[in-house]
Amino acid sequence: MSNGSESPRRLLFRAHLTPHRSLSRRAFRRVMIAVTLFSLAVSTVTFFAGAWPVFGFMGLDIALVYFAFRLSYRSGLLSETLELDEQMLTVERTDPRGASRSWRLQPAWLKVELAEPILPQTPVVLRTHGQTLPIGIFLHPRQRREIAADLRGALARWRQPGALFE
Repeated sequence: MSNGSESPRRLLFRAHLTPHRSLSRRAFRRVMIAVTLFSLAVSTVTFFAGAWPVFGFMGLDIALVYFAFRLSYRSGLLSETLELDEQMLTVERTDPRGASRSWRLQPAWLKVELAEPILPQTPVVLRTHGQTLPIGIFLHPRQRREIAADLRGALARWRQPGALFE
């Protein structure tokens, strides 16, 4: 509970990062229906042709495709939130199980680095006082470039004397 003397936190920069998932839930159901119908058609033909063990393996294929998609959707629950206010840059990471961890970084000494060329596993790196925090590993390289540029711009505005929140 606030005592009324605290001023609300004013944000200079906020970004919520999440992995991209191109397949919607509705499209997922459609793909699973198509996979199931195809597998049933192939397994029915092979069953009546005398290759009855194929029927069981086709069922296993359906289950494997389903669980692969479910794992992909679960990994899509990962998120990172970056918030820069007048005192700190706060990074909060939430894993697919819902557990979160946060870091508070002093903006005056913070460097935002992105190695070129950007490879699939090249994160944006926040570096301060000899420590590093990788962020945005799940983003597309173009999105990593954008978040690095946006954060650098926000930090430059933060560092300008008297220019904060004008």
